[in-house]
Amino acid sequence: MEELSRRSMLLAGGALGALGALGAAAPAQARPPWTWAASGSVAGQGAGLDPEWVWDDTADPVLAAVIDRGDVPKVNEALRQWTRNDQPLPAGLPADLREFMEDARRLPSWADPAKLRAAAAFTTKKGIYTGALYGLGSGLMSTAIPREARAVYYSKGGADMKDRIAKTAQLGYDVGDLNAYQPQGTMIVTAVKTRLVHAAVRHLLPQSPGWSRTSNGQAVPISQADLMVTWHSLPTFVMRKLKDWRVPITTTESDGFLHVWQVTAHMMGILDEYIPSSWDQANAQSQQVLDPILAATPEGVELTDVLLDIVAELDAGLTRPLINAFSRYTVGDRAGDLIGLDKEPFWQPLISAAWPLLVAFREGLIPLPLVPAAAWTVEEAIRRFVLLFLAEGRGIHLEIPDANRPS
Repeated sequence: MEELSRRSMLLAGGALGALGALGAAAPAQARPPWTWAASGSVAGQGAGLDPEWVWDDTADPVLAAVIDRGDVPKVNEALRQWTRNDQPLPAGLPADLREFMEDARRLPSWADPAKLRAAAAFTTKKGIYTGALYGLGSGLMSTAIPREARAVYYSKGGADMKDRIAKTAQLGYDVGDLNAYQPQGTMIVTAVKTRLVHAAVRHLLPQSPGWSRTSNGQAVPISQADLMVTWHSLPTFVMRKLKDWRVPITTTESDGFLHVWQVTAHMMGILDEYIPSSWDQANAQSQQVLDPILAATPEGVELTDVLLDIVAELDAGLTRPLINAFSRYTVGDRAGDLIGLDKEPFWQPLISAAWPLLVAFREGLIPLPLVPAAAWTVEEAIRRFVLLFLAEGRGIHLEIPDANRPS
């Protein structure tokens, strides 16, 4: 079970983590009226508009113009050269896109360097858990979010899920990197490119007959509400599970983890008035926008099957029954039923009994000298291997799509 916790779960986490962050998340059925108050946001105030009807007014027209002009190939070629936060934007970008990106790459005025450093320290200690939860938790939960599953399925990336996961795993890797928002880091680049992809999908996906048939009347995908649904399936879900697993976390670590995701939300185009200012506010918003809308879809079930096959491919020692059981332990029976996870009467009780013991054993070792650094080195090597495997030896490049999934 120790091998399962360290090696296999991190492999799974690298493979699936952040799927939702590059997809489009949104409830497919009616949801409760929007009542969450902007006073609980990092902005402390706002217009109070329902985020279901708010998109990205600055990015969307720019990307629509890039696509309609036929500029996507040359833009993608130029963006391959932009890989570090401190790099100037590459030559060859259209003027309107360059102007947007220069503004989009700026950190919010409220970004706190001390909290971002605390987030990095948190990752060195708890990366094994966040890796597992991003993968066999958040990644699988995204397939139970109807519009997210359908948007992933019908967009261009849905035709090649291994490539899609390689690109989305990059975001999960970058947000947890020790230098995420430092000049030598890459998270600003990843977040801005992700925002460009979202804007492109908003322009393209309404042209897909498959998505239009299943969108339940949503004219434009990836609203602010959709983005917040995905956001809650990542940090809010992860923090809930860490508490359920009784993982010791200091206030400084908890605040840092929240802050790196608050900054990430802003950098990906979520308005400050929708970004929760505290874990209490995050949980309250999640209970309104995420928890009630989980549901089964044929697309979600199919994506789940594809994703878990990729996890099994990462490590021949992981059988589908074992993967199913740990996934159910992570996402719970409700979500497990919705995405078609088989019940495993042998593995489920074993994992439920063994995982808390494994957590307690690992946490008992963490205070020892050099253990956090050694654990980070091993886990970092595994994460890099996962990205290399998923990219099949090629570099991973987040690229603007110019079409939907071929019919």
